[in-house]
Amino acid sequence: MRIRLDEQTIALRVAREFEDGMVINLGYGMPVLCANMIPEGKTIYFQSENGVLGYGALGSDEEKDYELINACDQPVTRVPGMCFFDSAMSFDMIRGGHIDLVVLGAYQVSEKGDLANWGRPGRPATGMGGAMDLAAGRKKLFVMMLHTTKEEGHRIVRECSFPLTARNCVDKIFTDIAVIEVVIGKGLVLKEVAPGWNADEVQALTEAPLIIADDLKEIEL
Repeated sequence: MRIRLDEQTIALRVAREFEDGMVINLGYGMPVLCANMIPEGKTIYFQSENGVLGYGALGSDEEKDYELINACDQPVTRVPGMCFFDSAMSFDMIRGGHIDLVVLGAYQVSEKGDLANWGRPGRPATGMGGAMDLAAGRKKLFVMMLHTTKEEGHRIVRECSFPLTARNCVDKIFTDIAVIEVVIGKGLVLKEVAPGWNADEVQALTEAPLIIADDLKEIEL
C-alpha cells in the first residue's frame, strides 16, 4: 500500500540530517516544523531573519508569546543562551556565509537545482522575504515540499516556469514520497522512497528525469 508522508513526518526525516552545533535557518511554511524534531543529544542553533539565534521548538498554547516569533510569525520557545539582534545583523550573518543549512519550501525545483519559491504566475506575491539572500549565502540548502500540486501537477521539473529565487542552489529535496539529491553535473538522484512506493511510481510524478541510486531504500525514521 502506497502512502504519502504527512508534513510532520517529512520534518522528522529532514531533521535527521541536522548535525550537532549547526546554525540552521528554517523558511516559511512547512520547514518551521523541523524545530520540533531535534534529534536527542544534538544542539541546533536556529536563526531567523527577524533577528534571533538559538530559539527552541514551536510554542504550545500555554507557552505562546507573540513577542518571540520565528520568520513564519509563529511563537517559539526560549532556550538558554539564545540572543536577539536587529534585522541588519541577521542578514550580515546570512550574506556572510555563517548559516550552515537552510531549509525552504518551494513551488518548483529544476533538475539543475534551481529554486522557485516566492511567487506564482497570476497570484500576487507580497515579496520574496529573505529567500534570495538565504539561497545565495547558505552553505547547504534543502527543499521540503509536497511532491506534486493538489492537481497532481509537477513540482520537480526540467526548467522552472515560476519566478526564480536562485539558480543551482538546492542540495537535497525532501517530499511526501521521496528523498532526492541534486548532484552537480549529473542531475537528480533518487535516494529514498516512501513506504509502498517504487522508483517508477516516483518518476511518473516527476517531470525531470531521475537517476536511481544503486542503494535506493525506503525512507527510515
